[in-house]
Amino acid sequence: MLDFLAENNLCGQAILRIVSCGNAIIAELLRLSEFIPAVFRYRDRADQQKYGDIIFDFSYFKGPELWESKLEAKPELQDLDEEFRENNIEIVTRFYLAFQSVHKYIVDLNRYLDDLNEGVYIQQTLETVLLNEDGKQLLCEALYLYGVMLLVIDQKIEGEVRERMLVSYYRYSAARSSADSNMDDICKLLRSTGYSSQPGAKRPPNYPESYFQRVPINEAFISMVIGRLRSDDIYNQVSAYPLPEHRSTALATQAAMLYVILYFEPSILHTHQAKMREIVDKYFPDNWVISIYMGITVNLADAWEPYKAAKTALNNTLDLSNVREQSSRYATVSERVHTQVQQFLKEGYLREEMVLDNIPKLLNCLRDCNVAIRWLMLHTADSACDPNNKRLRQIKDQILTDSRYNPKILFQLLLDTAQFEFILKEMFKQMLSEKQAKWEHYKKEGSERMTELADVFSGVKPLTRVEKNENLQAWFREISKQILSLNHDDSTAAGRKTVQLIQALEEVQEFHQLESNLQVCQFLADTRKFLHQMIRTINIKEEVLITMQIVGDLSFAWQLIDRFTSIMQESIRVNPSMVTKLRATFLKLASALDLPLLRINQANSPDLLSVSQYYSGELVSYVRKVLQIIPESMFTSLLKIIKLQTHDIIEVPTRLDKDKLRDYAQLGPRYEVAKLTHAISIFTEGILMMKTTLVGIIKVDPKQLLEDGIRKELVKRVAFALHKGLIFNPRAKSSELMPKLKELGATMDGFHRSFEYIQDYVNIYGLKIWQEEVSRIINYNVEQECNNFLRTKIQDWQSMYQSTHIPIPKFTPVDESVTFIGRLCREILRITDPKMTCHIDQLNTWYDMKTHQEVTSSRLFSEIQTTLGTFGLNGLDRLLCFMIVKELQNFLSMFQKIILRDRTVQDTLKTLMNAVSPLKSIVANSNKIYFSAIAKTQKIWTSYLEAIMKVGQMQILRQQIANELNYSCRFDSKHLAAALENLNKALLADIEAHYQDPSLPYPKEDNTLLYEITAYLEAAGIHNPLNKIYITTKRLPYFPVVNFLFLIAQLPKLQYNKNLGMVCRKPADPVDWPPLVLGLLTLLKQFHSRYTEQFLALIGQFIRSTVEQCTSQKIPEMPADVVGALLFLEDYVRYTKLPRRVAEAHVPNFIFDEFRTAL
Repeated sequence: MLDFLAENNLCGQAILRIVSCGNAIIAELLRLSEFIPAVFRYRDRADQQKYGDIIFDFSYFKGPELWESKLEAKPELQDLDEEFRENNIEIVTRFYLAFQSVHKYIVDLNRYLDDLNEGVYIQQTLETVLLNEDGKQLLCEALYLYGVMLLVIDQKIEGEVRERMLVSYYRYSAARSSADSNMDDICKLLRSTGYSSQPGAKRPPNYPESYFQRVPINEAFISMVIGRLRSDDIYNQVSAYPLPEHRSTALATQAAMLYVILYFEPSILHTHQAKMREIVDKYFPDNWVISIYMGITVNLADAWEPYKAAKTALNNTLDLSNVREQSSRYATVSERVHTQVQQFLKEGYLREEMVLDNIPKLLNCLRDCNVAIRWLMLHTADSACDPNNKRLRQIKDQILTDSRYNPKILFQLLLDTAQFEFILKEMFKQMLSEKQAKWEHYKKEGSERMTELADVFSGVKPLTRVEKNENLQAWFREISKQILSLNHDDSTAAGRKTVQLIQALEEVQEFHQLESNLQVCQFLADTRKFLHQMIRTINIKEEVLITMQIVGDLSFAWQLIDRFTSIMQESIRVNPSMVTKLRATFLKLASALDLPLLRINQANSPDLLSVSQYYSGELVSYVRKVLQIIPESMFTSLLKIIKLQTHDIIEVPTRLDKDKLRDYAQLGPRYEVAKLTHAISIFTEGILMMKTTLVGIIKVDPKQLLEDGIRKELVKRVAFALHKGLIFNPRAKSSELMPKLKELGATMDGFHRSFEYIQDYVNIYGLKIWQEEVSRIINYNVEQECNNFLRTKIQDWQSMYQSTHIPIPKFTPVDESVTFIGRLCREILRITDPKMTCHIDQLNTWYDMKTHQEVTSSRLFSEIQTTLGTFGLNGLDRLLCFMIVKELQNFLSMFQKIILRDRTVQDTLKTLMNAVSPLKSIVANSNKIYFSAIAKTQKIWTSYLEAIMKVGQMQILRQQIANELNYSCRFDSKHLAAALENLNKALLADIEAHYQDPSLPYPKEDNTLLYEITAYLEAAGIHNPLNKIYITTKRLPYFPVVNFLFLIAQLPKLQYNKNLGMVCRKPADPVDWPPLVLGLLTLLKQFHSRYTEQFLALIGQFIRSTVEQCTSQKIPEMPADVVGALLFLEDYVRYTKLPRRVAEAHVPNFIFDEFRTAL
């Protein structure tokens, strides 16, 4: 009969593909369960209130139209719904595909069973497949994996969460309407079961059998599979565990399968007493906590509580006397084998001969160790014991006392066993690879000795007084030939023959009285030794390695191992070289990957990479978690070093009097620093002793692990310092901004200096790491803060700054800001608020309007540069950009509301426009016309002023930041600054040339040059924030005239001061000139330039008309409003860096001259 798993056996390949797919689906479900968006869980009240109206469970399907109409009634809900869809559709689709694949899996399995019954596969029926060894394994696995999938889904992704995700997918996805969509079936299969994985939660009635029966499966198939599992040893594991007391461990995989599959036929659990007794006697006579898949554990005492037959059958096992007997037995076994293993691990004990002579003894010891570890780890696990169940608690307490359980001793046993196993495996692999060569070498040596002896007895070779003996000569020649004829491949025959040859050589020594000749004796003894070695060599078989692999399986501890993390870390802290021993344990854990990957590999499935990547990644994360104690301990010592270096040790001056030498020597503190530094280098040595190791398919390089660990710890501490250091109290009398920045600067400087100090002792690039990580923390926080202003948010898993190995911690927000950068920005905006302060442009300083005290100045930005570096200032700048965009958008919607939708305002504007056109003319009776228009529109100016001033304030801050960045860039990296400036000028010149003559080159659409250089220019402060276009705008009627009216409405609130320029008249009615000018300028910049032209023309007309009116007086004096308007024009020209003629086009030259002399 054809091999069942052969490429051309369709029947075998079909079921193999199904099983391989099942293992891949479980890995995907486990992977996704870590990425469930928090909103679907409704963890906090805020989420529930915000998204409650757009995330539904299956009640939605009762009347979708009703829910959708509710949504459509509220535009803000529709907007939220759209935003939610954009942010979550990708991850929801991924979950849906995983759920769909579970349903497809069971449909495929059912179709395969139908095909078998209908005879699609020639000569194959369900019965014949179950008679074949591989077929039997695969059919059992197929059903078992389906059960595991359902259990994993319910454990990891709660019922309500699944329902909300499926409904969201149904509402947001276009695929749902296609004809082949099986949305209904998936929803039926995965609707909530009422099960909760929270500890202490009650189990729903008929769970999980009712859940398992949602998709009907062929009953004959289920009962045949159960029959096979009850009677056969389908994986032939018993051969690896010959001792009867190890039988339940040998059959553990099968027991787990049986446990899951019994839920497909619950009647056995309920009523079939005899069957259940047979199952318990065979699989669970001495164990009741089992691992069902990759470390998911189940306690049968709890799981079988609702089933009468199962519960009764298990009572024998759970009888307290049996529990006591098993516990004490394993306590004795573990003590005995531990001493054995420690003996074996002594240096020089495991030699090749010793191993080859004692293979059975060593394997028995390994079996005992692994069985004891397995039993003790499973039965003392917290996860398997519900604390609210009194009986389970009793049983567990009984085990803990009777087995004299001590987690440290158990962990030590695990460590030693792993180490012992690792050494044995490596030795065996080495011996197997050299087996053929050694055999040939021993054969050649033995045969040559015999030939030499034959020559000795020929009488030709002069060997002290040996007479010629032709019989012996012929006999030794014959033996030499026999030795040469031994065949390595036929080990049984060769073994027998070798034993006979050894006997013959012993006999010849006795019969021919050869003992008297020592040299001949030596030759014979040597040959016998070589023949013995040949027997040993032929005993090196691959089977031993396979047995070791089966016995050493640690997949049951995939999750349980976490209990020992603190013990591992403690032992590393005490003795860093412990890491080398842990390496063997991690490798032993990696053997757990064989289970899910075996079938995927056999099926040549493309999923092999992603599944092995997932499990290997999980294991590597665990290794990182354990070894993180090394960087943690390093940093604890580092903090002490920082303290000593900053507070205790005085810098030695360049010149020093010799009588002061002793004071500067400071031997005590310096010794302390040296001691701490030594401790740090010992720690790093520990991790570097762990050689490069392949964990699953991921190569773990200890140097990389150490560097990542140091980075992780640095990120944790720096992020915490930034978070804690920048929390402000808005009610504080004087701002806490500068003191907090100084304090934080000192902390950051401490980290920086100590990192620089330690880098050589740890052999890492300290400053490179410092730069990279601090910039990553700040950029990530800026990105998270800017998410507030974005519709499509950047999630953590999409962020280029977040990393799984070196995560940047998130802290709960303290106020409206999400992160420290937001708090810093809002605090700066708060203290430079134009309603409270007055900005003096020439001094770059803000003064309090009422007390005239200095509030802050450009020193603030150099302080931020010192504390947060260039990235901090750059991030602040980026955040201000987002805020300006938001303000401008709000301004536009306000403009729509209070001007374009208000009839009276529109009529006033119309009348004014008629009165003043054409703009080149002079308005007669100008005062009356202008002031009546201002009076009629009085109510709109307050909110208008606020919006303009906010934008102006942020633009001033952006200018200050650009100045600081540019200054420090020229100072610290003058070559970069020069290169950027020249490249920028050259590019602009080229682009201008292209617009003059389009045949000249210009960057193409797909060329990212302009985009990339902008990032550099902004980081170096080589840009002008005032020239930036923040938003796209449409045409707005009356826009120039509204802004003109706004400006002249504000002029009476200001007065001219010779030293300070325009200042506020009354602090009660605050207006600050620089933000006003810059705000208007920025606003106009967002629109077409003809609006600005018109706006300037209106101001020019206002100046000309007012001057015209006042010249009729006897002593003409320039009115204050005209002074203000002229100053505005001057400032406008100065800020925009435009030529003077722009203003002179609207106001005659002599008015400007007159205005200057009057000032």
